[in-house]
Amino acid sequence: MAEVLHKASVAERAARVAEPLVQAEGFEVVDVEWLREPGGWILRLYIDRPGRDPLAKDGGIGLEECARVSHAVETALDVEDVVEQAYSLEVSSPGINRPLRKPDHFRRVLGKRIKVKTFGPVGTPGRKSFTGTLEDVADEGVTVHVEGGPAFRIPFRDIAKANLEFDF
Repeated sequence: MAEVLHKASVAERAARVAEPLVQAEGFEVVDVEWLREPGGWILRLYIDRPGRDPLAKDGGIGLEECARVSHAVETALDVEDVVEQAYSLEVSSPGINRPLRKPDHFRRVLGKRIKVKTFGPVGTPGRKSFTGTLEDVADEGVTVHVEGGPAFRIPFRDIAKANLEFDF
């Protein structure tokens, strides 16, 4: 459990440091991950253009934009001593199955298929995994109509992970 808390605190601190720098470059932070992978620790920032439709075919993030943001952020992270051990910084586009973290992220994909995992059971019958159409986004949570079943109201505080589910 301590490692989970540590992961969250590193990601949260990195997001606080990176957010204004990423915005100054004309982008937004979609998500920040702090992960241990076979090659070592990775701090991964997912960036996009503010307000961009995640399903748009153009205007996405390319290698040049990722490199520019990486250079803008890496020194600040080191100066602020966000990470205590050796790590690699990766800056990336959120991709087609992008994470949904903020209410605005959910609003951009209203009417689309999403997948939500919760910390504990939600609704009746209680469940922790929901895949279906995002029907509503309110200040306190989202409503997902599960395929072949009912709609579930899921409070933001209960969402452990959510992402856009793109079908090819």
